[in-house]
Amino acid sequence: MSAFTIRAPQQRDDRIRRTGYWTAAMKGLAPPGTARHRTHARAMLARTAIEVLRVLACLLSVCLLSNGSAHAQSWPAHTLSLIVPFPPGGGPDLFARILAEKLPPRLGQAIVVDNRPGVGGLAGAAYVARAAPDGHTLLIAPNTIVIAPHVLPPGAGAGIDVLRDLTPIIQPASTPMMLVVHPALDVHSVPELVALARRNPGLPYASAGNGSPMHIAGELFRRAAGIDLQHVPYKGVAPSVAATLGGQVQILFTSLGGGIAAHLRNKRLQAIALTERRRSALMPGVATMAELGYRGVETDAWYGVFAPTGTPGEVIDRLNHEINAVLELADVRERLSAAGADVRGGTSAAFASEVREDYQRYGRIVHELGIQAD
Repeated sequence: MSAFTIRAPQQRDDRIRRTGYWTAAMKGLAPPGTARHRTHARAMLARTAIEVLRVLACLLSVCLLSNGSAHAQSWPAHTLSLIVPFPPGGGPDLFARILAEKLPPRLGQAIVVDNRPGVGGLAGAAYVARAAPDGHTLLIAPNTIVIAPHVLPPGAGAGIDVLRDLTPIIQPASTPMMLVVHPALDVHSVPELVALARRNPGLPYASAGNGSPMHIAGELFRRAAGIDLQHVPYKGVAPSVAATLGGQVQILFTSLGGGIAAHLRNKRLQAIALTERRRSALMPGVATMAELGYRGVETDAWYGVFAPTGTPGEVIDRLNHEINAVLELADVRERLSAAGADVRGGTSAAFASEVREDYQRYGRIVHELGIQAD
């Protein structure tokens, strides 16, 4: 017999197949050519595809982080616009102009204040929401923007969803909300006012307008005290204060802004309670409604800075940091105090949480009390 054996092709195939069986068996795999082997092969391909997708996802994340970092390093690239959704002269406008003065040296770019009033502040808010989310167009607005969507007729909200379309940056300041009486009413405390209202149902009270935080405060107080008061809306804080000074009405729910501080100091008007969650450093001697036993009357008036949704987180953090630093300046604190504002500040996350809570809370209150705007 020859030392070399030439096998027929079929024999070689059988040996290869048998070798494949043994190789597969030793590796704990299904033998080739079987249904189990094909199933296993498909599973291997699926695992390989998943691993490839994981690698691609990691690469994409790195690219996105790199792009975000690059954007943050190049921001701001040009002049910033600070939109105020109310006419010049009010609280938001005052603080906007403080930021326009104090932030440029810290950011290296100028800031232009742009007043765009209308629709309870939602017109200006919608303008910012539609702007490029690059940190160059910002909004400073009072908390009426979380109330207006609930008190306006359906479809009248300028097409904006405040929670969806805006990113909160910081709450720089708030203005104490309070119950004020005229001296001619001859009451000096909330219990005295409640007793008078029970003897004289339908006493009128003034506010800055239907659906305003002041109107909501008045209706919450009426409900908490179980008395009958008649709401008299005015076209803003200043007209409501003027009407109370003139004696057209003798009960007023208002904020410390609008020039009322001087009238409180000279005793032409008297503040008998705050509708805030806590006492104000500007009026430490005035108790809150809750302290006096009237629960559920908490309303406030804050100012907030917002950016369009989609603005890079690094830009939001930088703005929050720089505005907090501005709020620590002694002259800024003095100017805000003179305007009747408590300095706030804090993180963007804390402010975002408060915006969500207020939006939902005011929505419930407006629905329960049936409040509507003009």
